[in-house]
Amino acid sequence: MTMKRFSDRRSFLQTAAVAATTVASSSPLVSVWAQTKWPAKPIRIIVAFPPGGLTDALARSYGDHLAAKLGVPVVIDNKPGAGAIIGIDAAAKSPADGYTLVMSTSGTFWQNRILYSKLPYNLDKDLTPVTVFPSGPLVVGINDKIPATNMAEFVAWAKKNPTSMGTYAPGSYPHMVADQTNRIHGTKIQSVHYRGEAPMWLDVASGQSQIAVGSFLAFNAVASRGVRAIGVTGSYRSPKLPNVPTLMEQGDTAKLVTLEGGLPLVAPSGTPEAVLKLLADEAVAWSNTDKAAKLRETFAIPNKPKNLAGTRKDWEGEVPVWIKLAVDLGIKLD
Repeated sequence: MTMKRFSDRRSFLQTAAVAATTVASSSPLVSVWAQTKWPAKPIRIIVAFPPGGLTDALARSYGDHLAAKLGVPVVIDNKPGAGAIIGIDAAAKSPADGYTLVMSTSGTFWQNRILYSKLPYNLDKDLTPVTVFPSGPLVVGINDKIPATNMAEFVAWAKKNPTSMGTYAPGSYPHMVADQTNRIHGTKIQSVHYRGEAPMWLDVASGQSQIAVGSFLAFNAVASRGVRAIGVTGSYRSPKLPNVPTLMEQGDTAKLVTLEGGLPLVAPSGTPEAVLKLLADEAVAWSNTDKAAKLRETFAIPNKPKNLAGTRKDWEGEVPVWIKLAVDLGIKLD
């Protein structure tokens, strides 16, 4: 080989190396592949609730997007039960290789550490957040035969009548609302726990339960069958129910009703940073698609998930607030 040919070949290799580095740094997918050879097999998203609810719908839509972008199947594995402990535990005990994720409600991640004396996993050490899918304002709905048009009137009615509130899991947001209402107003609302929203709302429609709190879509499925909205949680009205005031507007100043929960997507601790970043970035990319926009519109969710840095910042600020609420209410589920 002549010196000129050797020099040309060396120059080519150097140029190729620079180009490869540039591409890797500009493309998260290429970067992850270069660092970890990921993904090389199907990805599993465990959903800690049954099919049919908001958590399941978001996981499936995001999973379809992820499969199309990464070129590997994304399998949704519904593992409901025990206040989401079964599904979360399955993820916590999985290898931290980016192939197992879990999605559940914010309360089951943030507050379960207070609500349960013993958990089979450590929520602070065994799991790490990827992103949080906003759930939007939750609807407070009552059986239509109850003579109440707002929360204050319902509380007055509940003081005189046997009352139960449907919840979609022990320790869930509606469970906390029921307990807080009892403590503040002296009611004796009994929490009845269901596996997901669908059976919960059906029992409100039939009069088996008198009140529930849940997503707009699940509420709307029974809105014409005997369930009426008397309020929404959070700091703003539901885009689908603009005439229904928030509980804050109705004079409820309790911190719990001002907060907007969400549906965290979480991975086992130790999952490569580049994989976590890519998964969060793809959640943001998914949120900007027409399919995601239609899903958010269906569930009346105006907000979008954030990237990894934004998620971690919110996590650090919001989790202590939710934990303190659980501590102050003093609920124990075991």
